[in-house]
Amino acid sequence: MHTDYVVVATVQGQFAEQQVRAFLEAHGIETHAKGETLRNTYGISIDGLGAVDILVPADAVDVARELLARADRGEFAIEEAKEPTKGGDGLYRR
Repeated sequence: MHTDYVVVATVQGQFAEQQVRAFLEAHGIETHAKGETLRNTYGISIDGLGAVDILVPADAVDVARELLARADRGEFAIEEAKEPTKGGDGLYRR
């Protein structure tokens, strides 16, 4: 069966590509990248050259875009851990 893919993000650089793809795949959304050949062949990743489109199946576009929007709003941010404090009983707590 043929599946249509739709661009949900365009990123610059290999780190951003891997981060976005891993995030979506961790949420069960298959991804493909388009445009990485120029960047990988020539090492070009400035001024939009070598940009990579992240594609997902058409039936997952809405979910993928919502997840990316939530990530942009910081909803998935990991908060810094509090330093443990020693209680009156001698045990450390966060």
